[in-house]
Amino acid sequence: MHRGNPQLTGVATSDLPEKLEVRWKFETEEPFTGSAAIVDGTVYVGAEDATFYAFDLADGKKRWSFAAGGPIQSTPLVEGKLVIFGDDKGDVHALDAKTGTNVWNFHTEGEIVSATNHTDGRIVFGSYDGSIYCLSVADGKLLWKYATEGKVHGTPSIVEGHVLAAGCDEGFHVIDQATGELKRRVPLGSVSGSSAAARGSRAYVGTYGNQVRCIDWKSGETVWTFEDSERQFPFVSSAAVTEEIVIIGGRDKRLRGFDTATGKVRWTFSTEARIDSSAVIVGKRAFVGSSDGNLYSVDVSSGKELWRFSTGSPISASPAVAEGALVMGTQDGVLYCFAAKGKGDS
Repeated sequence: MHRGNPQLTGVATSDLPEKLEVRWKFETEEPFTGSAAIVDGTVYVGAEDATFYAFDLADGKKRWSFAAGGPIQSTPLVEGKLVIFGDDKGDVHALDAKTGTNVWNFHTEGEIVSATNHTDGRIVFGSYDGSIYCLSVADGKLLWKYATEGKVHGTPSIVEGHVLAAGCDEGFHVIDQATGELKRRVPLGSVSGSSAAARGSRAYVGTYGNQVRCIDWKSGETVWTFEDSERQFPFVSSAAVTEEIVIIGGRDKRLRGFDTATGKVRWTFSTEARIDSSAVIVGKRAFVGSSDGNLYSVDVSSGKELWRFSTGSPISASPAVAEGALVMGTQDGVLYCFAAKGKGDS
């Protein structure tokens, strides 16, 4: 699922080999802007060619494809026998994960860039129609709908029975997952397109107001705020969070590591273009794409560059890591699978 768990922490549970090489790649005519999901040897991903794909993780062979009603920018959720994603026409599709057969659909009135999140038989997601939806994962039945005052671009996180969502109405919303009732709304001072990464009682989110904020979602208090007065650029990517560090990229071409508790900048890593891709933490390494066309690996503790791979095309999608592989797409429509290269790889 998007960012690896319902809290959207961006921390992989799978390790990666020390040396990564391209295992396979797939090319299409339109960009990959959403991220992939990797489950049981299958890669699930949508593209802006309005097609949703399932590939064999081992060799990249296409298992099936599904024609959606519009371009796909959202990251899929795989839950049980279903793979679920939204498209730019405002439709959520639930497909049989093995065959790609349509199981159910749900329509909203705006495009869906948000991924679907899931706990306890329920999925939640945001739409550009300004609402956050909660559906039954089994049949797509609407359980509740919460209306904000602006588009919802980022994916809502779920923690301790609460849905946390930042939106284009300049608010951070804390919603009861069972009822859809608003518990509190925290002003952000600007719109946000980020997904809120939650750890315990704290959530971390970037804004178009050039800030990264740490919010105590239980009390509604802002714990710390970062803003670089000399580099006024939005933070569109989502944070990756561990007990000690928060890693997030900005449109100022910088990837930063913050102290989780205090917000103090531990390190800064510079790329040649903006970073809309969200970093994934894999052990002691963090992987992130940049619009300069490179996939980078940096040391989590120091921010020192460990490795890079040049794709030759801007990257806004975030890496997906599972089963010893990393999968990521580019703006020129190439999907890459990186792993330890073995016999038969291409």
